[in-house]
Amino acid sequence: MAPGLLETPSVACAESRPSKKIKFSTAANFQIDDEDVAAAVPSHPLGIKPAGNAYTASENIKTRCGLFATLPDELLSNILESFDADVLIRLGSTCRALYAFTRLDELWRALFVGSPPDDFVWRGTWRATYLSIPKENITSISCNNLFSDTLYRPFQCAHTPLNHFARNIPKPNEIARLSDLTYEEYAETWTNKPFILTSPVKQWPIYETWTPEYLLEHFPDTRFRAEAVDWPMTKYMSYIHNNADESPLYLFDRAFAEKTNIDTTAPPHSKEASYWSPTCFGEDLFSVLGEHRPDCRWMIMGPARSGSTFHKDPNATSAWNAVLTGSKYWLMFPAGPGIEPPPGVIVSDDQSEITSPLSIAEYMLTFHELARQTPGCKEGICYAGEVLHVPSGWFHLVLNLEDSLALTQNFVPRKKLVDVLSFLRDQRGEVSGFKDDVCDRAYELFVERLREQCSDVLEEGLQELEKRGKKNKGRWEELTKGGQDEEEVGGFSFGFGGDDDDADIP
Repeated sequence: MAPGLLETPSVACAESRPSKKIKFSTAANFQIDDEDVAAAVPSHPLGIKPAGNAYTASENIKTRCGLFATLPDELLSNILESFDADVLIRLGSTCRALYAFTRLDELWRALFVGSPPDDFVWRGTWRATYLSIPKENITSISCNNLFSDTLYRPFQCAHTPLNHFARNIPKPNEIARLSDLTYEEYAETWTNKPFILTSPVKQWPIYETWTPEYLLEHFPDTRFRAEAVDWPMTKYMSYIHNNADESPLYLFDRAFAEKTNIDTTAPPHSKEASYWSPTCFGEDLFSVLGEHRPDCRWMIMGPARSGSTFHKDPNATSAWNAVLTGSKYWLMFPAGPGIEPPPGVIVSDDQSEITSPLSIAEYMLTFHELARQTPGCKEGICYAGEVLHVPSGWFHLVLNLEDSLALTQNFVPRKKLVDVLSFLRDQRGEVSGFKDDVCDRAYELFVERLREQCSDVLEEGLQELEKRGKKNKGRWEELTKGGQDEEEVGGFSFGFGGDDDDADIP
């Protein structure tokens, strides 16, 4: 019997498909070359095996779940997402195959996030937590002879060691490590390059003071934002130390300064300051927006294996990410005209959507080796007391190699002003972080404030923006007119609503 093929009288065969978490057209081929790593993945607690094992099996218990047996595994999983807890429990009691499908913890995570209780005790899994099942009452029924990538792959990804992917970084890929930089050095040489500084963070008063344990002691009942939920620090710390999620919940709080009474306005090195932006980055031009500036600083905390899949920072801003405890592995790629996105990442034509595997483990297992061989790839580990620079527009994936706490901030350096102006003007649909009443006029407001406070900087940025527009328009006219004048071709030219629109087409 082929993997996932279920033969029943009078119904067509259905093939198990990769989980919906794969967001690219070709199914990933999960290969682990390192035998030690493969051996480290334990057996599935319900006895579920990958679909390929069905080739040598004498039976597949999915054939016994009635009409559900005709559905591909991914479709069945999608359908189950629409059921409430009571239906899932009753359906799971009908047969062992449906028992396994209804135990998929992502279903219960979605139910929890959809209607989070006012109070709860984290019990190691989303299902046990949602249903308030004590550990001693959790049951586990054997589901041997069930073969499904949809069910097995999340378990495999959650239990495959990932730290070895950060080892043996090829020399050309290494992110530069520096003690510190002056503003002049950064502006002239490093604005468009990732790098790690090893000194500035160690001068912060909160360094070696702020730890997860410190936050737990001083802010146990303070609610911090962790993706789609707001949890007290006590709950989140309990989760960090007792979960087996494929993609662990990542605390990413933009209001941490107010919640912890940190002064972010105090001058660097002053008695009142808790931390400050490394001085080499110079002035953040978004500061001219005052109360209207977009979200710019976050506290980040998460367990080992947590992190962020490939993305770009918002509004074409640059960023720095400072590790206070733990360590982070960074995988980075430049972006721009003529540069392909990272392997496994699909970008829409207008650059507004980035699609990639939703799990870091999926990406590492499938694409990491190819990514290392791709031109432009940069890798590095940022340790406690170090800060990494993310250039404007760069793709980056971040993996916590251990439980980690970090602070990050987005900023607009003078050298990248034109990129931000271009983004705010030409990609209004992707502008984010501003208040709703500002978002649609962010470009105009930014220009207005720059004109009031930094007119010379604005003039320089607008001149560069105009040059880019003329260059792009010239390319477009050359393509559409074949290098001839309008009169020579009968006055015909392409247009999209007005003469100025042509300048927006690369």
